[in-house]
Amino acid sequence: MKIYIDSSDIKEIKEINRTSLVDGITTNPSLIAKQNKDIKTILKEICKEIKGPVSAEVTAEDCAGMLKEAKVLKKIAKNIVIKLPLTYEGLKACSELSKKKVKTNVTLCFSVTQALMAAKCGATFVSPFIGRLDDIGENGVNLIKDIRKVFDNYKYLKTEILSASIRNIDHVKEVAKAGSDIATIPAKVFHEMYKHELTDKGLKIFLDDWKSANQKIS
Repeated sequence: MKIYIDSSDIKEIKEINRTSLVDGITTNPSLIAKQNKDIKTILKEICKEIKGPVSAEVTAEDCAGMLKEAKVLKKIAKNIVIKLPLTYEGLKACSELSKKKVKTNVTLCFSVTQALMAAKCGATFVSPFIGRLDDIGENGVNLIKDIRKVFDNYKYLKTEILSASIRNIDHVKEVAKAGSDIATIPAKVFHEMYKHELTDKGLKIFLDDWKSANQKIS
């Protein structure tokens, strides 16, 4: 499973990218707004650091406006992916962009039928929001399982499942088990993924034994 980082903070992205584990980046209007910088500047910085797909979201609500904004965003860098809302207008825009071979990420997906429509419109990625489904008492991971089953039933559907609204490491584990192509995760969750109390305890034992033996690596 590919790992994307859900962030628009270039310092945060650069630090995590030192692991070479970052396959791509997702942003949204809320994340961009937190940086107090022009969206073009933010995206240029991110695309210079990350060579994989970088999702940049439109804010227009009509198809014509989305296509106009997509044209501007696409000029920022070659690896920009146009992020569109899963609305009627967003699906229309997705179809138009797909015809032009422009990569798209259809976001705010909460059902199998929505995912199917995005895929049939040629979306490169579809982003089901599992955490927000959990918030209303549904099981977000089950949605990933169901979408995976439908996409596997129809091999002509090439859309990748990009699990979003990841809240914890259990979400990461479960969507990986469910066959999600990608998980986009906040930096906080990324840093929780490599931690384990037995790793810390084991390392302490090794280092204490090493020091007691007066060993050195030189």
